[in-house]
Amino acid sequence: MLKVNNIEVCYLNVIRVLHGISLSVADGSIVAVLGANGAGKSTTLKAISGLLKVEEGEVTDGSIDWDGVRIDNKSAEQIGKMGIVQALEGRRVFGHLTAEENLMVGAFNRNDRAEVKSDLEMVYTYFPRLKALKRNIAGYLSGGEQQMLVIGRAMMARPRLMMLDEPSLGLAPLMVEEIYDIIRRFNVEQKTSVLLVEQNVRVALGIAHSGYVMENGRIVLDGTADFLKNNEDVKEFYMGLSATGSKKSYRDVKHYKRRKRWL
Repeated sequence: MLKVNNIEVCYLNVIRVLHGISLSVADGSIVAVLGANGAGKSTTLKAISGLLKVEEGEVTDGSIDWDGVRIDNKSAEQIGKMGIVQALEGRRVFGHLTAEENLMVGAFNRNDRAEVKSDLEMVYTYFPRLKALKRNIAGYLSGGEQQMLVIGRAMMARPRLMMLDEPSLGLAPLMVEEIYDIIRRFNVEQKTSVLLVEQNVRVALGIAHSGYVMENGRIVLDGTADFLKNNEDVKEFYMGLSATGSKKSYRDVKHYKRRKRWL
């Protein structure tokens, strides 16, 4: 469905951020892109969605294919109309609009009014809290409610591929579990593929079918979710678990250098 083929990305024709990234998303699957801050995860999503151009970035090598059509030379608007929708990091709501008006923005490219109304009710079944808050100004919603709103707005676009950037960021653990359960249900019930960028490895691999680990603009490890969950380096570097399964603390360690056996 989606194939990213050995792409390199530069900003301002000077700063190279991605160094030969390749990944794929099969139809109907959930794929997680994991890694620490600054690994290049968000840049990868923006390269796919066409939003790089807004930030003076471009794909300088490689290609991105969607159903056999090359899309790295297309605009964000064209890519969106092809069914690829990105929910940006940081809960980007229209703060002066109501919750329902924010949701309707997600359907601005659609002319099928009856189906838009039906999809609005569908979003409310996934997020009942939003229905109760539909006339509330979005800027006054809690962080968890705004995250629900951002995901619901992406759903309103009827995506074939929904890309979510750090949906767990800054949320309480119970809210994270609730949102991830909804993402999983949406994937199964609506047959929508999901490309998920996360630092929270445990929850991401809890719903993903496969994943990629990124460091410094490169893919350093990939495999099924079960393979990654059981990989000793992933457990130690990203879950804080030792080989025995006990949690590690580096609070009192002056310097900790990763083994990086995968390199």
